[in-house]
Amino acid sequence: MPANSEILISSTTHSGANADLVTITGDKFKGDGYYGWGDGLHTVSYQLTSFVGDIRIQATLAADPIDSDWFDVDGTSIGNDATPLTTVQIINFIGNFVWVRAVANYTAGTINTILYNH
Repeated sequence: MPANSEILISSTTHSGANADLVTITGDKFKGDGYYGWGDGLHTVSYQLTSFVGDIRIQATLAADPIDSDWFDVDGTSIGNDATPLTTVQIINFIGNFVWVRAVANYTAGTINTILYNH
């Protein structure tokens, strides 16, 4: 099986002018289910600096998804709403998802990148 690497969300920094909540929904990328690969193994790498908020991976089994088709993938959330987080964290998750995307809600800090491999 070939490996694919994608950038779910590229570098973005909260303006810092106030504590307004910023929500970013990344573009959708093909998951293992799109290709019919049987192992369903996906990996995401969060690279954050002084990040305050949360990020999660969402997936869908729909070929042409609408908003209500997306669901949060268990075990892929990182961050919280109170403590600044500077980290590089790698999380593996399994599922024959057709599409995958990242959703970030934050009030401060920088998302350096969110990388996705499958």
